[in-house]
Amino acid sequence: MTRCYYNETIEFFYNNSGKELSRVWRNKDVLVVVLGLTVSIIVLLTNLLVITAIAINKRFHYPIYYLLGNLAAADLFAGIAYLFLMFHTGPNTAQLSLKTWFVRQSLLDTSLTASVVNLLAIAVERHQTVFTMQLHSKMSNQRVIILIVCIWLTALLLGLIPSYGWHCLCSLKDCSRMAPLYSRRYLTFWAISNLFIFLIMVVVYTHIFIYVKRKMARMSRHTSFHPRYRETMINLIKTVIIILSAFVICWTPGQVVLLLDGLGCESCDVLSVEKYVLLLAEINSLINAVVYSYRDNEMRSTFRKILCFACHRMPKYSPASVKSSTTEHRILPQNGHPVMDSTL
Repeated sequence: MTRCYYNETIEFFYNNSGKELSRVWRNKDVLVVVLGLTVSIIVLLTNLLVITAIAINKRFHYPIYYLLGNLAAADLFAGIAYLFLMFHTGPNTAQLSLKTWFVRQSLLDTSLTASVVNLLAIAVERHQTVFTMQLHSKMSNQRVIILIVCIWLTALLLGLIPSYGWHCLCSLKDCSRMAPLYSRRYLTFWAISNLFIFLIMVVVYTHIFIYVKRKMARMSRHTSFHPRYRETMINLIKTVIIILSAFVICWTPGQVVLLLDGLGCESCDVLSVEKYVLLLAEINSLINAVVYSYRDNEMRSTFRKILCFACHRMPKYSPASVKSSTTEHRILPQNGHPVMDSTL
């Protein structure tokens, strides 16, 4: 008969996995908490600013901006989850109940999964609009809402699975080292799932990059080549490079470490880097706001109005100004064919 250890302490499982559980604050614990709190606060403020800007500016009431707003919400949730972690880590970990420990981990898993899946949805939407040369996606608001609901349901499912069965409380030999109450099989599944999403994103953005580069090369051979088209294409290529670079740098190390732990690599010193790779993944929630929003001139203008609302009365948006979008609008070159100006 299988024995379960629901009444044991956190220390019992940490000792079983060989993960050190410190009773006093060490220098590295203080460093991680200080860095974590700093990053969390910045993530909260920047993404809250993005959500507010999208809510108050009617120019942003389009599918892509709803997805950007949902990404900001996911990253805002990630900031809250990481803030919760910072107050329940280090020597405080030993005082946690099993339920609180699972809540701590589920918050992180849910928020990070929501952020990753939302990034994939944005990549697919960008692919569609770039290749069809559309001003905005033809997706209806109803479909966007359904997509957003699916994103959060997926995130909640993956985040809550360990709490409702896929743990190692009844199989101590299957416990991971990084998350001593999690099954190594779950970590393997979670890491592979995220790495698969990464691969899809890389393929999508690489396709966009190649298409834009070839399009620019073909257009440059025409005497009627619009000078602003080249600038538009260069900006789009820069954005794609920034997106891919930030995503790979911030996420890949953590997923590789999780996968190694899930596969039971005994020679891999995953515990020495786990807190830093998690912090690196959290930093991506800050970079998302910068890459997807702060490169938009209209978004930056709205930010300034929000931050200066006490000293300047916010002007109303005229219907005539809505016809152009700073993030992406059409330019009519000399050959009469419209092209799309996009920084996303």
